[in-house]
Amino acid sequence: MATRASNQQYGELRQSVTADTSESKSTEQSSKEHSQKLKIAKMAPPRHRIKSHKLDVAFGFLKRPVRLVRNLLLDPTYFWHTAALLLAAELVLNLLIVRFVAYTEIDWVAYMQEVSGFLHGERDYTKLAGDTGPLVYPAGFLYVYSLLYHLTDSGRNIRLAQYIFAVLYIGTQAVVFAIYSKSKQIPPYALILLTLSKRLHSIYVLRCFNDPVAMFFFYVCTLAAVHHRWTVACVFYSLALSVKMNILLFFPAFGVLLWKSIGAYRTTALLSLMIGIQLFVALPFLTTYPHAYFSRAFEFSRVFNYKWTVNWRLVDEETFLHPKYAMALATGHIVVLSAFLVFRWCR
Repeated sequence: MATRASNQQYGELRQSVTADTSESKSTEQSSKEHSQKLKIAKMAPPRHRIKSHKLDVAFGFLKRPVRLVRNLLLDPTYFWHTAALLLAAELVLNLLIVRFVAYTEIDWVAYMQEVSGFLHGERDYTKLAGDTGPLVYPAGFLYVYSLLYHLTDSGRNIRLAQYIFAVLYIGTQAVVFAIYSKSKQIPPYALILLTLSKRLHSIYVLRCFNDPVAMFFFYVCTLAAVHHRWTVACVFYSLALSVKMNILLFFPAFGVLLWKSIGAYRTTALLSLMIGIQLFVALPFLTTYPHAYFSRAFEFSRVFNYKWTVNWRLVDEETFLHPKYAMALATGHIVVLSAFLVFRWCR
């Protein structure tokens, strides 16, 4: 019995020593593996890891400009950032056009001839004329182009006039951008579409027409109306009308807008203000030859030259000059305005 007990204790002791030995070996082995991993970690990374890291860094640098471009095109809060960039680009483009694209003479010389007659004391509108025919614009046109007459050495310095109209173009675009900004929802990329017109650049810096002057005043009128500054809007509307009669085409919508926004009494008062501005601007002519002034400055029977039409090239010259064709256009215009008045504006 004693011998059996001692053998059993010996076996248990041996198993215990074997287990301790194997555990020690396992601990030693894991320690070696850990030290090997540390050595590997301290070694230079493989090439594929270096390339991957470089790509991550490159894409990290690209994220910011890509995000900026996306914001400039799509985020309405970046509206004026995009607008400022476009205006700067437009300024450079207009200067390049003036410098490298040939000026085309159409009306500038005639404008200067008409202004010269006015500055030399002529007040009979029927006697104010240029190479392209009689003066057919209201008195505000004469004041604006009289200023240009003096600034451009009696109209001889056309290059300076082009630069002035380039500045006018930038100013007009800025006002139009301000009108769009009132929406707060228009994505900035929409502004790019406003800068792509070849004809618009031509009208301003290669022709120096009076349309840009009239439309600048009208866009300021629109901007004032958007901000509910109705008196300012009416003043600038009347100034635009004093430069060119076609501003009357905007009056039906503008009049309805006034009526619905501020009521009948104040609308009547502002209409009186607009008429008063027209009379004041035309005062030198109304006190001398009033009939001649109205018959020329607001001549509704005037027939346009087919040579200069753009919108109606689809018809031949005989049709374009026919009185019934003009009557049909006027009738169609009135019908469309009446439809908008009844079914849209005053629903």
